[in-house]
Amino acid sequence: MKHARNNELSDRRSAAAEAKAALLNAYRTAKDTAEPTRLAKQAERQAIAAAREERRAAREQAKLEELERARSAEAERQAAAEVAERAEIEAREAADKDRIARVIADEAARKAARDLRYANRKARKS
Repeated sequence: MKHARNNELSDRRSAAAEAKAALLNAYRTAKDTAEPTRLAKQAERQAIAAAREERRAAREQAKLEELERARSAEAERQAAAEVAERAEIEAREAADKDRIARVIADEAARKAARDLRYANRKARKS
């Protein structure tokens, strides 16, 4: 099927310009009609982003609190371990001192018994 009208360059250029203007007008119209929904969507996105940021901050805060609790628990555990170790060392030292005292007392008792035997022997000889 042939076109009845003669398509000259100027006709094609004007048709292209009219099509471009029509597309531009359609875009502007669509943009103007979509403006309220765009603003609503943008506000919704901002609210979602703010809520996301708030949740992230809450998670960070909870993480920091948990870390602080863990540090304090570790410090308490370490302090308890040091106290237990100190008590064990003191008990060991007390046991060592008691053993030394018993050894000294036994040695003194043996010496006293030996001296008594020596004195009895001397008394019998004289």
